[in-house]
Amino acid sequence: MPKLLTIATVPETLTGFLMPFTNYFRAQGWRVDGIAQKISADPQSVAVFDHVWDVEWSRNPLDPKNLIIAVPRIQELVARENYDIVHVHTPVAAFVTRYALRNWPKTKKTQIIYTAHGFHFHQQGNWLANQIFLVLEKLSGNWTDYLIVINREDELAAQKYQILPRDRIFYTPGIGLDTDYYHPKQVSPIAVAAVRAELGLTPQDSLLLCVAEFTPNKRHRDQLQALKKLNRSDIHLAFAGNGQIKSQTESLAAQLGLAKQVHFLGFRSDIPVLIRASRATLLTSQREGLPRSIMEALCLATPVIGTKIRGINDLLADNCGLLVEVGDIDALAQAMAWIVDNPDSAIQMGQRGQSKIAEYDINKIVQLYAKLYDRALNNNTKNSINLNNCQKHGENFIY
Repeated sequence: MPKLLTIATVPETLTGFLMPFTNYFRAQGWRVDGIAQKISADPQSVAVFDHVWDVEWSRNPLDPKNLIIAVPRIQELVARENYDIVHVHTPVAAFVTRYALRNWPKTKKTQIIYTAHGFHFHQQGNWLANQIFLVLEKLSGNWTDYLIVINREDELAAQKYQILPRDRIFYTPGIGLDTDYYHPKQVSPIAVAAVRAELGLTPQDSLLLCVAEFTPNKRHRDQLQALKKLNRSDIHLAFAGNGQIKSQTESLAAQLGLAKQVHFLGFRSDIPVLIRASRATLLTSQREGLPRSIMEALCLATPVIGTKIRGINDLLADNCGLLVEVGDIDALAQAMAWIVDNPDSAIQMGQRGQSKIAEYDINKIVQLYAKLYDRALNNNTKNSINLNNCQKHGENFIY
């Protein structure tokens, strides 16, 4: 029975994004365990994994406990449980785990796989920060058996900077989306009408939606400034999510005189309904890996306005959305107006996006992971399946 250990900094990553993988491999007879901070206190994690292990670490990469406490804890667990595959996610957990296992005896045959959910060096990044993060990725690449990247820019960067040899760098279209759940047929017109009534919208009002944590990187302020520039009372903007700068963003909306047009919704469990109630979704981030909120919108045949950055470029290529430069308020305002004033063209754009998103379906991504895990277990690159631009049983595998 193969043993798989899945690691992230916090349990929300494991339950929010990786449960389909856990369920699949457990159904195949694998033992699948999870590591995260305070994971034993998370009922959903306890239910989905065979075993869960707590590790004290922090999202702050400079927190000394990441090395002082977490490193020996990781070494103890992996040695005791003798895992076949250790699959790491999220930057801090991924670096600390690989550092802890950097001198792991090769006789143990534990394979280390890292899914990069977006390198912290990127085209929009600060030069010095980019250099630091690149050095760290190259360093930890020496302690990694296989690297998975989820957008094309990161794939090219990993190859260019030789973070790993090319035959151990794999591209997958994200980490999967339940395309059945995020489907227009799952959202009733009654639910859409209820949301619009909740927000006090008239039939003449158009709603634009942003689903994103309130952090400076998401640049919610750009959307507020674009809405102010439009000076149109018929366009409303809703923000779903919480975060460190939510109150600051609320204050900015009030200062701009937009209090009646901007709706701060906090945490919502009805995201598909909100998306279907909107004319478009917006994401104006400076950095992303492969944003789930855009994938959800495309799956629901709702057009998207996004910034020209990695990940978003992948999703909105082929006229599946509108792209603007980061921080370009004028272009953002024009895009918002175009969506509202060209409803037929916007609907067609949403339909193109819906057709494209099929390749991101969770079931396809799970099968890609299964192929890579099989290769890792065999640990024989010469005899393993060649995944380079080949097709087998209708699936694409690219490295």
